[in-house]
Amino acid sequence: MIWSLAIAVWVVLAVGVYLSLSRDIFRIAIGLAILGSAVNLILLATGRLDSVLPAVIPPGEWLLADASNPLPQALVLTAIVIGFALTCFSLVLALGLIRRTGHDNVLMLREAEPKPGTGVKPPLPQPQHEPPPPPGKHT
Repeated sequence: MIWSLAIAVWVVLAVGVYLSLSRDIFRIAIGLAILGSAVNLILLATGRLDSVLPAVIPPGEWLLADASNPLPQALVLTAIVIGFALTCFSLVLALGLIRRTGHDNVLMLREAEPKPGTGVKPPLPQPQHEPPPPPGKHT
């Protein structure tokens, strides 16, 4: 069971990183949500997956021997709620940004950066300061 969970965590983590490195704003937001799910799976795995006993101490005993730890489960439950709120907020911000600029490509959002000389950093680079294109690609 632990190997299947480890493989699932790595697959979810890889999908989240792949989507987060995209140029599309919606893919970035969904990738961050998927990364949050991968972290939740990792946190849930720390609470002992083998036991199916609830974390309830029977009457007359002081110590529970083979129960799962309830703390990671409570933390994951809280993280799911916070992750859902963060995903909703980031999607609303992405919709507002797309509505304001007219496109969802991250590379085209450089026009939103401040102009040089306004005193706000980082300024938009001038064409003479742009790095040269890679060899073999002519624009």
